[in-house]
Amino acid sequence: MVTGWSEKLRRNGFGWGLVLPALVFLALFTYYPMLKSAVLSLYEKNLATSEPVFVGLGNYANLLKDSVFLKVFSNNIWFAVGTVPTSLLLAFVMALFADKAIKGRGLARLSFFYPNMIPMIAVANIWLFLYTPHFGLFARLAAWITQQPVNLLGSPDTVMGALMIMMVWKEAGYFMIFYLAGMQQIPKDLYEAAAVNGIGALTVIRKITIPLTMPTTLFVAVVAITNAFKLVDHLWIMTKGGPNNASNLLLYYIYDTTFNFYDQGMAAAMTVVMIALLLIISSLQFFGWDRKIHYE
Repeated sequence: MVTGWSEKLRRNGFGWGLVLPALVFLALFTYYPMLKSAVLSLYEKNLATSEPVFVGLGNYANLLKDSVFLKVFSNNIWFAVGTVPTSLLLAFVMALFADKAIKGRGLARLSFFYPNMIPMIAVANIWLFLYTPHFGLFARLAAWITQQPVNLLGSPDTVMGALMIMMVWKEAGYFMIFYLAGMQQIPKDLYEAAAVNGIGALTVIRKITIPLTMPTTLFVAVVAITNAFKLVDHLWIMTKGGPNNASNLLLYYIYDTTFNFYDQGMAAAMTVVMIALLLIISSLQFFGWDRKIHYE
């Protein structure tokens, strides 16, 4: 028995030793801040209190009464609904095109992926110019369609749509890489057999490509939803959450509450809500899609 445990420890100890540095960093910079935020969310800690005061679930109750938080929360849900499916669909289509054996496919792949290589701050500045009234390309196009000056980032009716378009442009090429890798793992014999039997291209995509790339879709969907809640650098450059919080997102509101209003207790409560929401969505994706996924 002792020999068996020694052998098992010797065999597994080396592997655990290799992952130990990563686990330490994960614990220090992920799990500890999450636990700290969960504890802090139970306290009132702001400029009005010299010492943190335990309020239990009071911060969470106040969130339900905060009209700005409810609006920001709704904004982030609609932002995810508008960007995630569109990014995934566009990435899948681009991967289909980039996977074909055509001349210049290397250039096509590079052009699709290139937006992801640009830092988010630079992307925000580029699109800020494109949306600038009277000068920007898209602003002039919108003005030509409506026959009147349009401020795409200054109107509550258009600002969220403008930010969604920018985010889809930024992220679709990144997700395309994963789809392209997944498509290249599909046995070519399946496509050859379909061609021999005279099966149309759309049927091949629906019956072969989509089912066999479902593991990729699951992974990419989780990443895309996470990004929809954490990518807020562009708000600092483009809108600051305005006008009238029409473009404000959850993480930016957490930042604003912490460093501008100095209400760390409320910010911690919002952080816990965001983490819980992402965990629930990810769990539903994994358990809900598992039966539809074909693993090799």
